[in-house]
Amino acid sequence: MKGTRKWLRNGTPFIWLNAAAVSLSILMVAGLLLLIGWKGLSHFWPHALYEFDYVEADGSRTVIVGQVRRSEQVQYADPEAGEEAPSEPSRGFTRILIETGNRDLAGGDFRWIRADGVRSRATPADLVVVERQEWGNFFGRFVAVDRAGERLSGDAGWTAFLEAIERSRKLQDEIAELQRKVVGRINYQLEKNRLAQRRLVLDGGHDPDRARELEIERAALEREYWASEELLVDLAGQARRDRVVLETADGERIELGLDAVVDTWRPNTLSAIGKLGHFFSKIGYFLSAEPREANTQGGIFPAIFGTVVMVLLMAVVVAPFGVVAAVYLSEYARQNAVTRIIRITVSNLAGVPSIVYGVFGLGVFVYTIGGGIDHLFFEAALPAPTFGTGGLFWASLTLALLTLPVVIVSTEEGLARIPRSMREGSLALGATRWETLWRTIIPMASPGIITGLILAVARAAGEVAPLMLVGVVKLAPSLPIDGNFPYLHLERKFMHLGFHIYDVGLQSPNVEAAKPLAFATALLLITVVLLLNLVAINVRNSLQKKFIGLDT
Repeated sequence: MKGTRKWLRNGTPFIWLNAAAVSLSILMVAGLLLLIGWKGLSHFWPHALYEFDYVEADGSRTVIVGQVRRSEQVQYADPEAGEEAPSEPSRGFTRILIETGNRDLAGGDFRWIRADGVRSRATPADLVVVERQEWGNFFGRFVAVDRAGERLSGDAGWTAFLEAIERSRKLQDEIAELQRKVVGRINYQLEKNRLAQRRLVLDGGHDPDRARELEIERAALEREYWASEELLVDLAGQARRDRVVLETADGERIELGLDAVVDTWRPNTLSAIGKLGHFFSKIGYFLSAEPREANTQGGIFPAIFGTVVMVLLMAVVVAPFGVVAAVYLSEYARQNAVTRIIRITVSNLAGVPSIVYGVFGLGVFVYTIGGGIDHLFFEAALPAPTFGTGGLFWASLTLALLTLPVVIVSTEEGLARIPRSMREGSLALGATRWETLWRTIIPMASPGIITGLILAVARAAGEVAPLMLVGVVKLAPSLPIDGNFPYLHLERKFMHLGFHIYDVGLQSPNVEAAKPLAFATALLLITVVLLLNLVAINVRNSLQKKFIGLDT
């Protein structure tokens, strides 16, 4: 008993308890990351395509083609016998979730089947997956391809089908490039011309020479626009030239224009190297393409771009304001009751729910400041708002306000670690107070400043609630950066990885199809945050090495 009390007093059990808590936390985080990674990355693997000989509940037999998603054990009670729960383990069955594709034909692309109803299942080599622009994937068999008026089938037809898809993909890339660079530029200039004409009317319209110039400019832009439209129509016709004939498991045949086909493959014939190549190509497509099909298909590049740009803008805003506020409180302000109240207030602001900041940003930044900017500088565009609606700039400012307390507190802690002797020595050598602060104190406190910025970036990148009020959208028609002056369009709405996860995971009309994309997007968001933090940590470590001699 005496030995036990001594053992408790020396703190050994608490050390082990803390070590166990840390180990458990690390294991939980690692397990969560592994789960997200497995669920997300497995979506891009080319799973086998099965052909099931299945007996329906009414005794009829049918053929089902699809990919196995998961299986589960279902137990049931007999209500006529008054059972509330299964009385025996045998009172149940195993059911399998099959992705059957062909949503346009069957009305859905998933179905449950009972395992005891499967008479046989096989993986025929001729089964194909056709990824389409709309209606999800098609599962079935390739029949023939009509290429330049010539119908080909068999192995020659399959080879011609792959070549025709590549040709159609290049044409669609050319169409997208033309729409983005040429048509987008013309539309932007037409809108500027319209606003200039409206501005002229609002100013009284007493400048006929200017009005004539604007009309000539508009006529030239419209001619260029219609010429581009004719080229787009021609390219679209070339992309639709070839067609493919496909057959479902029950023998129904459909024809698709190749402009509706994204990709195709035969998963049951792919080698290990072929599957690996397909896996990485799909990940690349996911990272570089735009979403489609209510965000349940396609890529996620606009959300990646919007998240990174928003976080960088937020960091540019929050860093100087946070550092200036912390320097004033620590180095210039008198240390009295007022400064203590300010510090307490700043610390409490870090615990305010993020949605409150979103409401503040909507009311102050968007409606008040943005509305004022519209009336002062964009009156010609009213009643359509320019800055008086949610956008990239207001979202960045809102998150800067949200993370400002973190930067202030971390910077103050970094400044407090600098010995007073460093300040006195600098002043004794003849430096002014500003020179001491700028050349000695702030460089030595920079690791603490960067630490606060790291915490701010980590929090801002994962916030969703305030962004829903101040600029983020389900699908942004264009990126906030393009080739039109001023190149970075802060007033535009944008996509965000956190909101994309919310939308895909909770708001998708096709829940089963969206689940893997929600996991993949979550893994990507974690990766983006880690990369941003690693850059900041590398900067902090280099600064620590530089000033380690001064900080001791």
